[in-house]
Amino acid sequence: MTRALVIFESMYGNTEAVARAIADGLAARMPVDVVEVGAAPPVPGDDVDLLVVGGPTHAFGMSRASTRRDAAEKAAGELVSRGDGVREWLAALPARPGLRAAAFDTRVARPRVPGSAARAIGRRFRRGGASVVDGPHSFYVDGTEGPLSPGELDRARAWGAALAAAAAVPAGGGA
Repeated sequence: MTRALVIFESMYGNTEAVARAIADGLAARMPVDVVEVGAAPPVPGDDVDLLVVGGPTHAFGMSRASTRRDAAEKAAGELVSRGDGVREWLAALPARPGLRAAAFDTRVARPRVPGSAARAIGRRFRRGGASVVDGPHSFYVDGTEGPLSPGELDRARAWGAALAAAAAVPAGGGA
């Protein structure tokens, strides 16, 4: 049976909420686990057929130690992700050709700035031989700390359902 693993990095809880909504969409067709990057396994199990990874866009791409420190200084409350982020997790991830993967990020709705953590995650997947099942997806927040823009959780659920449908097609797209 196809199983999905959704791994997220989240500073203020917005990316976590999106990850859980994506998992809700996936869950209609397959078992799914949602894991914060600090608790993620170093290597997804062989039973994972779809790996979905996301994080906030910081400084035009994936977060770094310095941008996470900046987020911690600005945080009005407790941070969700406190250690290494998606960048470090992906750097340590061994290649697994044929693994189906998808990437997402959260980013500020206005002003729109260039760069995307999801695009950077997708590039890392492709370098590792993964089959990226859909292009990178961005979900928007109103302001640095959020909240999520209206309708974003519904969009995330719908994208999760679409990913599940794509993962149900045999590798190579055969019918």
